[in-house]
Amino acid sequence: MPEGHTLLRLAHELDAAFAGRPVRVSSPQGRFAADAALLDGADLVAATSAGKHLFVELAGERFIHVHLGLIGKFDLYPAPPPAVAIGQVRLRLANDTSYADLRGATQCDLIGPEKRQQILDQLGPDPLKGDDPEPAWARISRSHRPIGDLLMDQAVVAGVGNVYRAEVLFRHKVHPLRPGKTLRRNQFLAMWADLVELMQYGVETGRIDTVRPEHTPEAMGREPRKDDHGGEVYVYRRHGQECLVCGAKIRTDVLVGRNLFWCPRCQPVFRSRAVG
Repeated sequence: MPEGHTLLRLAHELDAAFAGRPVRVSSPQGRFAADAALLDGADLVAATSAGKHLFVELAGERFIHVHLGLIGKFDLYPAPPPAVAIGQVRLRLANDTSYADLRGATQCDLIGPEKRQQILDQLGPDPLKGDDPEPAWARISRSHRPIGDLLMDQAVVAGVGNVYRAEVLFRHKVHPLRPGKTLRRNQFLAMWADLVELMQYGVETGRIDTVRPEHTPEAMGREPRKDDHGGEVYVYRRHGQECLVCGAKIRTDVLVGRNLFWCPRCQPVFRSRAVG
């Protein structure tokens, strides 16, 4: 599933291509046709993101709300668009210089400002928005749920997906099944600061790279990672491979329907020091 950096980068790209000008809105697939007809020819005000949500605002306080889900893509191309849409294009935005096609999204709806605010109110702090992390810490510090689950809960932290979850926990030597309430505040704030930096780098580059300079392919004399997701990572989708830090075999398991990845040596199981 695309993570928060992907949505913010996409918002910037759509803004650069369409903001401040009339936009042609259509639905080659037909599923968004009625709403597209209402929007066609309106000025596109701005594209913004919040967590994993994208909002394309058109004149009259009308918003196209998009959630890409697991397989959705919103691709931007130079104009003109092909005469026949390729694939199931639910939404197309176009002007004289560019067009953007949305495929496979979980959500594509026309909403007003009230509904948009309802969606925003359900999200936790966003590392990419300069948000205060204290509301996230307040929930984590009271929860018995595993930190690996809490970091993926969009009501706790907005925009973090499976890759950033796995990688930030590794970088801070925290086991993904450790209960949230056992973390210290300074541990969480260090992870938050790391997420801010890693995700902003993702916005700038369009890929997720989480390894420190001493663990890059060049520094270690190893082959670059080959994976559809791209980027150099420590544990994500590296099950059974050697840890780049300690050499132990990376492990995987399933938590709330999503795969966990961790190093058993660098991220030992948490043992409470409390005495009964």
